[in-house]
Amino acid sequence: MIPMVDLKTQYHQLQQAIDKAVLEALESCQFILGPNVTGLEKETAAYLGSPHAISCASGTDALHLAVLAAGIGPGDEVITTPFTFIATAEAICYAGATPVFVDIDSKTFNIVPELIEQAITPRTKAVIPVHLFGQPADMGAITDICTRHKLILIEDCAQSFGAAIGGSMTGTIGRFGAFSFFPSKNLGGYGDGGMITCASSEDADQLKMFRNHGSRVRYHHDVIGFNSRLDDIQAAILRVKLQHIDRFNQERRRVAHRYSEGLKDLVTVPFEDGKGTHVYHQYTLLTDRRDAVMACLSEQQIASAVYYPIPLHRQNVFAAQCTNLHLPVSESVAERCMSLPIYPEMTNEQVDLVIQTVRGAVG
Repeated sequence: MIPMVDLKTQYHQLQQAIDKAVLEALESCQFILGPNVTGLEKETAAYLGSPHAISCASGTDALHLAVLAAGIGPGDEVITTPFTFIATAEAICYAGATPVFVDIDSKTFNIVPELIEQAITPRTKAVIPVHLFGQPADMGAITDICTRHKLILIEDCAQSFGAAIGGSMTGTIGRFGAFSFFPSKNLGGYGDGGMITCASSEDADQLKMFRNHGSRVRYHHDVIGFNSRLDDIQAAILRVKLQHIDRFNQERRRVAHRYSEGLKDLVTVPFEDGKGTHVYHQYTLLTDRRDAVMACLSEQQIASAVYYPIPLHRQNVFAAQCTNLHLPVSESVAERCMSLPIYPEMTNEQVDLVIQTVRGAVG
């Protein structure tokens, strides 16, 4: 069987270092905001080139706390993409604001800058682009729009750890960057976890307060906060894996390019726009024969998945506000997209077997 991601193989490759780090964390008994959390934050900030990196309990919390720290609340609108995991929109709604969905580019599947500008109203407070599947959004154009219209820019980097555009890592271009350490991510822990990047010391201080019950000093609470602290054991694991992230991403690109070379004449393979470095959290193609391809893969015990089958503006939870909203590219892509297995440890032989199976199904 070829899974979507092989966490066991990766663990076995790093087992000695991970086990040592976990045992040392257990021995220290500093489980909450301990030395590994501090170490991971410093090392992540250095790797990304960000003045500050503040850990939290999940990628969803990273988005939520960033939205709150930006001062977004009831009555505000935030422009974002409908072709993403629901956490992007949830974070907006948690703050009492309204997500405004605009369509995506048919090649990159990322939000279209020109449509962002068309959707701006007097209530628009911020924009949240998603670096979908590991390909950076068009940050030059989006940054220009946000600057001209005085909008806050929050990057959803859940799938793009290590991706770069214009010489800058994703997560360091907007006011905030929100990362996920969900196990399957390019940099994944062994449970939930998240990180928020920012340039401002004031923003960093506010994020630390929000994640820790609204407290700067123990038992002194300045605002209503949250219990959103990254476990020290998870931080210890992530510190080990962070040392390998460039290799992980390089290997993902190897797998992706081998797929594309073997499939480009039969399906629509992922498009690299050349503006940034795609790190392929997912390898997502388009085909009109999705069901047949997935059935053939399943018969060969090869995993596949659909990210995402229903755009957010077609989800029941947003039905009332999006009744008359038609976003044709998002809807078309959702009907034809499918993702193949991709992970750094995947062998060329495994990749070739997937290619052979897809070609057989399509042909």
